[in-house]
Amino acid sequence: MPSTFVLNKADYLRYTISLAVITLLIFFSWWLALHADDGRSLAFSLLAGGFFGVVLQRSRFCFFCVTREFIDERDSRGLLGIIVALVIGTLGYHILLSAMLPTPAPGRLPPDAHIGPVSWVLALAALVFGAGMSLSGSCISAHLYRLGEGSVASIAALIGAIGGFVLGFLTWNTLYLRVIQEAPVVWLPNHLGYAGSLLLQLGLLLAIAIVLMTLHRHKTFSVTEFSFRNLLLEQRWPVYVGGLFIGALGVLAYFRVAPLGVTAELGSLARTLGNKAELVPLRLEGLDTFSGCATVIKESILSNNGLFILALVLASFAAAVSAKQFQPKRPGLIELLRNFAGGVLMGWGSMTALGCTVGTLLSGIMAAAVSGWVFAVFCITGLWLTWLVRKRFP
Repeated sequence: MPSTFVLNKADYLRYTISLAVITLLIFFSWWLALHADDGRSLAFSLLAGGFFGVVLQRSRFCFFCVTREFIDERDSRGLLGIIVALVIGTLGYHILLSAMLPTPAPGRLPPDAHIGPVSWVLALAALVFGAGMSLSGSCISAHLYRLGEGSVASIAALIGAIGGFVLGFLTWNTLYLRVIQEAPVVWLPNHLGYAGSLLLQLGLLLAIAIVLMTLHRHKTFSVTEFSFRNLLLEQRWPVYVGGLFIGALGVLAYFRVAPLGVTAELGSLARTLGNKAELVPLRLEGLDTFSGCATVIKESILSNNGLFILALVLASFAAAVSAKQFQPKRPGLIELLRNFAGGVLMGWGSMTALGCTVGTLLSGIMAAAVSGWVFAVFCITGLWLTWLVRKRFP
């Protein structure tokens, strides 16, 4: 028998822990489907979050990391993985949207899709979010899967994000009344039809992919021992594989429950805490009319996005344990403060932009929202500028 298939006691322990966590998630989803109100949606959200967590952890699908790899090493494979997700999502979304809303007449928008207002406020929020990513070393979704890897610094970033949401609620009414309420909500099919929208988006994504491939510098890798176990459980999956899975999941999630997003629960928690502390205005003008950052004052423990996030963290833990990547370490004070500050910026940015790299960028672009493209451009700009500063003053 090949040595790669020989398991020692440590392997058995790791795989047993991982299998136990995944089994628990499946059993809990089954229980929810049978006994909870709106149980099927909750069960799907739990399973989708678990799948998302495994894919994020195994493919290292982190917006900051893949962008940094391109900036520092001209390794464009990670960014091409994001392009793959957007292509799959764009195709799937356009099929769904054309069935939901056969005639995309001006003024009509598909239900619950992450299509937001476009203004300088969105650009600023995306710029700030990108700076926060660069400062903390991850986007919000990556901090969540790194919780599963034992990252203590990610806890500081997520606490900071909750604080940033509170700051966002404090500035929301002013920004909404002065700018956002008059900003156009631009959905490409309203102007180009579904065929024109699809062709434009695929053309843009193809052009970006060609540029990335042109600038890519080939890297050589050492050959590792091949086995099904290594390929599935231990080696990093190619980011394009993660992109395929995430693009398909994004379409399925929109069809079954809601577009992919990871900030609704954080925002709802921040809004609830801020409301109890009387820090957040009781009335947030126009916020509840947008579907992106769907924050509410929590009145129940179970929610679709809350279960999605819970499963994401637990499943990423299971994946990390099986891959020998669960490695808790004590961060230094500077790292904690940097992560907290980056989290604050990401929290304010995602609240003001009505989502993050998952909700506004991925789900927005998949839905042919111009707001998604604007967020992407300014988020990457903020990330790049802040990363240049970080490298100059480490």
